[in-house]
Amino acid sequence: MGKVLVIEDEPLVRDTILLALESDGHRVVTASDGREGMMKLGLQPFDVVVTDLIMPEQEGLESIRIIRRDYPGTRIIAISGGGRHVGTDYLKAASLLGADYALQKPFSMARLRQCVAECLAP
Repeated sequence: MGKVLVIEDEPLVRDTILLALESDGHRVVTASDGREGMMKLGLQPFDVVVTDLIMPEQEGLESIRIIRRDYPGTRIIAISGGGRHVGTDYLKAASLLGADYALQKPFSMARLRQCVAECLAP
């Protein structure tokens, strides 16, 4: 099983992901925004980061840039339900910045679990 960091500002979504991944046996740490997530990533390594894209303090796109630069071996799953600016494709931008998977909210927990498993596969 892997160590997963979940960065999500919506408590219900964050807790749902936490419970789903913990039930699969993963060690999960959560953060409520990108700044907090990067602080936690600096304290310990993670195999996978699941990050929302639109958040206060530091958005997910900036977090993805930092992870790719400073932690190139960490796998990234970007999640987003849209955005503040109509017509902006945040998930496509996340993929271009290096996210391994990009999931549109709402997504099924089965799909998220599958993406995490694929990120952890040798």
